[in-house]
This record gives sequence, C-alpha cells and structure tokens, in this order.
Amino acid sequence: MNLFLPRGRMPNRDYLFVLVLLLGCSSLMPLGAQELEKPVQSIEEDITAFGYAPDGRVAYAVNRPFKTKQYDLEHDDIWIQDANGKRRRIFIGEKFQRAAAPFTYNVTAFRWSPNGHLLLAELSTATVDESGKTVDSTMTLVLDENGKEVRLGGEDNVIKDAAEASWLLDNATIIYLSEVVKPKVLFSFHYLNRTGGPPGHVFEGRTFLDFVAVPGSNMAFAVERDRNLSGPPRLQRLELLAQDDHEVATLDGYEAGLSLSPGGGKIAYYIDRETLEIRDFANPTLTARVRAGFGVFHWAPDETRVLLKRSIEKKSGDLVWINLPPLAAHPSSDKDPPPIAQPTPIPVMHGLTFREFAISPDGRFLAVIVPGKRNLAVYPLPR
Repeated sequence: MNLFLPRGRMPNRDYLFVLVLLLGCSSLMPLGAQELEKPVQSIEEDITAFGYAPDGRVAYAVNRPFKTKQYDLEHDDIWIQDANGKRRRIFIGEKFQRAAAPFTYNVTAFRWSPNGHLLLAELSTATVDESGKTVDSTMTLVLDENGKEVRLGGEDNVIKDAAEASWLLDNATIIYLSEVVKPKVLFSFHYLNRTGGPPGHVFEGRTFLDFVAVPGSNMAFAVERDRNLSGPPRLQRLELLAQDDHEVATLDGYEAGLSLSPGGGKIAYYIDRETLEIRDFANPTLTARVRAGFGVFHWAPDETRVLLKRSIEKKSGDLVWINLPPLAAHPSSDKDPPPIAQPTPIPVMHGLTFREFAISPDGRFLAVIVPGKRNLAVYPLPR
C-alpha cells in the first residue's frame, strides 16, 4: 500500500473502508449487531501491528497522522504494555525523520530479542524521490525496550531493505531477508551485528522463499529454491551462525505460511492456496495434509489444531479452528501423496472478522485487532 498521501486526499485505508460500505459488504457490520464477551484487556487505539514478548508484554504501534505544508503523513508511535497492564510510549513517530525527503511509514511487525530487552520493528515505508515519485520499501528499526535507538555498528539504527528480521541467541546478531527476485518472490539471508562490523551474507549465493526462526536457538527452518525457479522447493534446517544446513524434505509445492509448532517438533505450511501440509522433524516421512483454505494461522498450544484467519495478512477475516489429522508415513509423496483431510471449520468469536490476531506465549489468551477502529482486545483462548 502507498502510505504517502498528498494534502487533501483521503487516506487509503479510509477510502477502502468507505468503498466496502458502498459496495454493500456486510463483513464489518456484525461488530455493531453482535456483542462479544468483555475482553480481559483492551487498548482503545488505532493499532497497526502488535507483537508478544516471551514474558507476555506486548509491543504495539499506534497510527499517528500529521500534516506538513504539502502532505498528510503517517508515522506510527510505538508503545509497550507490561504484564501488569501498565502502558508507556517508547517511540514518538513524528520525531523520526529520514534525511530531507518526505517520508511516511506504518509498523507491520514486531520481533523481540531472546532476553526481552531489544525490539525490531518492521516498517512499510513510502518516500518521495527527487523526481516526485513515491518509492515503497521495507526497513527495520532497532530499539531497546525503553525506546532508545540501537546504533548498529555505532552508525544507523535502521536496516534498509530488511524483512523478517530476527535476533540470534547472543542478543546482538540480527538475521534478515533481502529481496532478490521481485516482487517478494525470492530472498537472500544477511546478518548484522549491533556491536560493530559491516553486514554480510549468510548462505551466500543461495535463495529462499521463506524462513522461520527456532526460538531459543541459532537455528531456523527455511524453504530454499534456486534463483531460476526451475527446481522444487526444499525444506532446510539451517544453523545460522555456523552456516551449516541439512535438507529435511523436498516439497511438492510451497505457497506461504511456514510455521513451527509450539513444541518445535512439527512444521506446517501451505503447499498451494488450499492445502496445509504438516511434517514431523524427527521422522520427515510422517506427514499429513488438510484442506483449510488460504489464510494466516497459528498453532494451538496442544498442536492438535490451528487457528486460521480466513484472509491474507493485514486483511480482515473470520477465525476458525481447523483440526489436524494424524501424521502417517508417506516416503514418496509424488507416487503416493498423503490423503487430504477435509475437517469442518469450527467458528470462534461469533464468526466476526478481525484484521490481525495472535495467541499469547503461555497459550491462554487470544489477542485480536478489530476492523474499523482497529482497537486491540484480549480474550481467553476459545476452546
């Protein structure tokens, strides 16, 4: 989305909201017609993104539009809510500037360091170049838990063109993806250390579709594919510091959604826009497939099901539980593919739609962002 707006134009998200209403879409209307149970916590702000820390704290971004002589801009503030509910603003967006060019951004994701003292905020940005054109990009802002800028190598506190950035165990090394084949088709791994030294490549010359870090380790799982997209996607286990790798399995396909189970013994991903595949790490021939429909999902704490938002990232959709079938041995999926289970989705939260959601680290709560006002509400995790 282009976040840079000339003065006098309606912001994109409001324009889209009005357009939806004009088209008669009813997906937003039930919020006024039905009542949810009272949330155990709520933050009544226009929230663009949030992220749980391992100890239950929540970092969240609040949309803050402001005006200049020429443009309407958006620079999100960043807040932290402590486990006791106390909130504090750690970053004032309006004060954050990049050179002299007009610049606007929204936070799209947060990722905490293992020790819980450092924070990565991924930004979707738009800048006006010298010709007057708007240039969209992704960058990652590095802060400590009090909002102090972390100068990487003593220089900048922003990693340009960095997506999916995450911390390694030393709380100093940052691993991130940089786009190789546009738009957002293939990526390469890079690293940067906040204590000094230039950035560098990880697994130089290789390209990947997606990755997910393994909490409490320097390991990740990634889906690799050659730059020409001629070979099949391969699921790899990566030792990021040692730059060592081990192929787990060759996949029939890969669409999106690489997600590690809470216990770390299984991984799930979409092989196409309908089918979710689950694979066991101890024995990768143990797999299962389920027709879930495309969307964003999170594992249930007991790993027997996933909670699926039936829409893409940053778009509203309803939430449903999808029960996962037992894993069974399928040594050669090309010749004998796993059967595709078709469980009945189990609606939660009265079938209402939400823009974003997350399950708390202890598995007890469900946090959701409501469309429209985009307030954050926390409920006991539905059973």
